[in-house]
Amino acid sequence: MRMYDLIQKKKRGEVLTDAEIAFFVDGYAGGMIPDYQASALCMAIWFRGMTAAETTALTLAMRDSGKVLCFDGIDGVRVDKHSTGGVGDKTSLIVAPIVASLGLKVAKMSGRGLGHTGGTVDKLESFTGFRTELSLSEFERIVNEHGLAIVGQSGELAPADKLLYALRDVTATVDSMPLIASSIMSKKLAADDDCIVLDVKCGSGAFMKTVDESIELAEMMVEIGKRAGKRMAAMVTDMDSPLGLTIGNALEVEEAIETLRGNGPSDLTELCTALAVQMLVLAEKGDAAFCASEVARVIQSGEALERLARMVAAQGGDRAMVDDPKRLPHAQELCVVTAPCSGYIASVDAEGYGIAALLLGAGRNTKEDVIDMTAGIRLHAKTGDYVAAGEPIATLYSADATRFGVAKEKLLESTVFGASAPEKRPLILKIIQ
Repeated sequence: MRMYDLIQKKKRGEVLTDAEIAFFVDGYAGGMIPDYQASALCMAIWFRGMTAAETTALTLAMRDSGKVLCFDGIDGVRVDKHSTGGVGDKTSLIVAPIVASLGLKVAKMSGRGLGHTGGTVDKLESFTGFRTELSLSEFERIVNEHGLAIVGQSGELAPADKLLYALRDVTATVDSMPLIASSIMSKKLAADDDCIVLDVKCGSGAFMKTVDESIELAEMMVEIGKRAGKRMAAMVTDMDSPLGLTIGNALEVEEAIETLRGNGPSDLTELCTALAVQMLVLAEKGDAAFCASEVARVIQSGEALERLARMVAAQGGDRAMVDDPKRLPHAQELCVVTAPCSGYIASVDAEGYGIAALLLGAGRNTKEDVIDMTAGIRLHAKTGDYVAAGEPIATLYSADATRFGVAKEKLLESTVFGASAPEKRPLILKIIQ
């Protein structure tokens, strides 16, 4: 088998066999196939696409390029929720404790944030002492005892994907739907979950900007998961505006705790409820109406919040910070941003808001950057709200007051004011099962 022949075949729009795809992935991951041939095949895929069978074969070959986890030691139905990334997305901190309190097991591996989107692992490190690296035996023990554990993603999972993504990033082939879907799903399938719910973000703060693109990606990933034997569902959700009222690590943790207390913003509460319901339905815990009532019950009773507190303590964190969020890290400096004119907030660039938080120190430009856990933004008004000139629309937080100028400028240029209220877009755009 020759790489030249695979490139030629895909260039002509022909279908690659499972063996040919495995030859490519194994050869590139093993250093036998050079970058120039791998990039040529990626470009051919960009132009010609891949069938569902090809995309699944690529996903499984990348999954099998590294360690594939086995959680046979975890007793119960294992579920996971994956988001394609957004601004203010702290749903894992809310959804995982909810479903764990209802009998499901969440053995979750999450990434760190890079750029304008935050990472769940970074948020959890707002809890003093919280450990995001556990041995497999300790990980399984905590999941069995408390129903959930969240750790950092292992570099041993799908190493071929890491190599291919770096190549795609410099060869203008990132935005290929089969390559995006296989990249995401190779890491999801490397973990041993029974049910997976995908939250595919759509809008200005998401990688996928249009509804049609987001639906196509969601459908493709659901199909891959089903072909791999998983119970799958996906939700396409709006990311034209930040989720909730906070952006930044400790701020988002505090908002997640308030949501588990039943006091969260309406959009965040709606989305977390819907995600939890989908996970419970896939796990055959009941129909949607029954599962929604159970979600409301464990929030009202405090059972879901207690699960979060137990996980934090089990992973070495200070559970007193869950009981009293005022103990979480708080910024020493703040800056109030006011509306420059009267009117409705007609639209915002959610990515611009994420970049403003990054400028405050809440994120990373490179993997080596150190995050300021206290940095971020608290929103006082969102899209559709009317504000008077001089009224606060956001408060900026940082350990370094010199960061406020550029962050404020970015936030204001990312906010559009208008004379009339904009048409409201639903939060949940489509559910795919």
